[in-house]
Amino acid sequence: MWKTLLLCQLLPLLLPLLVVASSGNRRGRLAGAKWWEHAIVYQVYPRSFRDSDGDGVGDLRGVIERLDHVRSVADCLWLSPIYPSPQRDFGYDVSNFRAVEPQYGSLEDFDELVRKAKSLGLKVILDFVPNHSSDEHDWFKRSARREEPYAEFYVWRDARYSAEGERLPPNNWLSGFGGSAWTWHEERRQYYYHAFSEHQPDLNYRSPRVQLEMMLALKFWLDHGVDGFRVDAINALFEDTQFRDEPPSSANGSLVEGDDYSSLSHIYTRDLDETYNVVRSWKTMMNHYTKKLKSSQKLALMEVFAKLPKVIKYYHVGAEPMNLRMIHQLRNDSRPEEFKVLIEDWMRAKPKHRAANWVVGNHDIGRTASRFGYDNNRADEMSMLAAVLPGMMIVYQGDEIGMTDARLTYEQTRDPVGCAAGPEGYAKTSRDPQRTPYQWDDTTSAGFSSNATTWLPVNDNYRDLNLRQQTDYFGGASHYKVFRALAKLKRRRAVQQGTLRVKVIEEGQVLVVVRELRDEAPTLLLISFADRELRVDVLSKLDVPAEMRIYVASVKSRLRHRERVDMSRVRLPARASVIFAADRLRS
Repeated sequence: MWKTLLLCQLLPLLLPLLVVASSGNRRGRLAGAKWWEHAIVYQVYPRSFRDSDGDGVGDLRGVIERLDHVRSVADCLWLSPIYPSPQRDFGYDVSNFRAVEPQYGSLEDFDELVRKAKSLGLKVILDFVPNHSSDEHDWFKRSARREEPYAEFYVWRDARYSAEGERLPPNNWLSGFGGSAWTWHEERRQYYYHAFSEHQPDLNYRSPRVQLEMMLALKFWLDHGVDGFRVDAINALFEDTQFRDEPPSSANGSLVEGDDYSSLSHIYTRDLDETYNVVRSWKTMMNHYTKKLKSSQKLALMEVFAKLPKVIKYYHVGAEPMNLRMIHQLRNDSRPEEFKVLIEDWMRAKPKHRAANWVVGNHDIGRTASRFGYDNNRADEMSMLAAVLPGMMIVYQGDEIGMTDARLTYEQTRDPVGCAAGPEGYAKTSRDPQRTPYQWDDTTSAGFSSNATTWLPVNDNYRDLNLRQQTDYFGGASHYKVFRALAKLKRRRAVQQGTLRVKVIEEGQVLVVVRELRDEAPTLLLISFADRELRVDVLSKLDVPAEMRIYVASVKSRLRHRERVDMSRVRLPARASVIFAADRLRS
């Protein structure tokens, strides 16, 4: 009976997909200018953005109250998961894919948020978590009882047994959160697979019913006005059908020992080819949806950790793979040549007519100002670089004011990864330091909440580092003012359409990015990696006007906005970043 019902549900959805997929001309018309190609995407972590009701946890009404701020620095709001959840991984363990977490508000609140955002000209995308659900999802409970049609919604497997009769997991697969990726379920008398926490069982994408349900979840949110999705952990979607042991990994030619995630080469649980077919089906559905309603095109932004060819392949199925290389491969001690290679590799690998993107920060990695050093003039560096480069710029809440990681004790830790690491290891693994509440002002709880107690403590530096202080500071530059200037720069024709040149000068101490259009003066970014002030003769190395104005400079450089500069004698303070532009380029 359920198979007949499934077919009835699938046909209305799949028939239009086949029509779109078989019509090359129609797809071509859909592939015109896309709103995200030069957008600044601003990630909001709802628990930590703004608490409207004083319970110490951020919520949707809090986001609504601060949409004007988001619009002041970005074109698109990306909301981290807002679905019902036991919050064991703070929303990435979903118990209902088509509803709103009551702690955050209601579906009506979400609808109001979308309406207000659109009235401000702000796009809205949702974090979609397709790889797994919560173990408290009704699907999982019914699957554990072998109820149809849910029996095979998850990846179940019989136990192995040692010669002594000891029950063992089906194979050696490991969880990204540590330990075995298999957990025994007493009721079902089988193991279930979880690529992440044991509270996040993996969905079985070899089940057509699972694929249908997730497609319907996407459509549900499209019906509620979203402009697309950032898709979490996409390359973990499928697993090897033979459940073979994964081989040990190696680093520098040596085997990596232990049972942590890095000890295996994940050839049977990551980047399987079937994943691309699912993504193609989602994007085809979105294109059909766009055409039917004559709405703006829908963004499908994929979080994927893989080697570059596998990442780029998502472009070829219609999606936009997130370029996470800036946050995972560049460090405080990286040299200009490493930056140059990273930029050029991505630009060379991506399809010619597809937009690049540059991720500056997110909720899973230390804040940019902390990674590169808040006190050594580099807090603005990555935002300035991403703003000048062609394509989309993706930032995390607080990047625009130079927020830094908080110092938390083990007792204050809430992140399951940090908690699992224990008192000795939490400081290296916890993601809580970058998830502390947004620092709006210097009042109670940094203006995040009227409650002095918040779900994570506010960073101790909030009295000196907050949005109000940076907005009201008339005596000079602030990170917020720099970012506002970058947002305006991103809309300029030369930055959106100009050619790109990346060079390293001054004996490997200065990175140069040049954007230029024919018959227009170039836009020029210089980033110093030197620990001392430099005097740089840019004119002898690049074809630029003899004089240019400083459009914007990193806060601690103390260089003056709009100052006219002789390009044969550019003063570049230690670790400073400076954008130069022609006189007619105004901020």
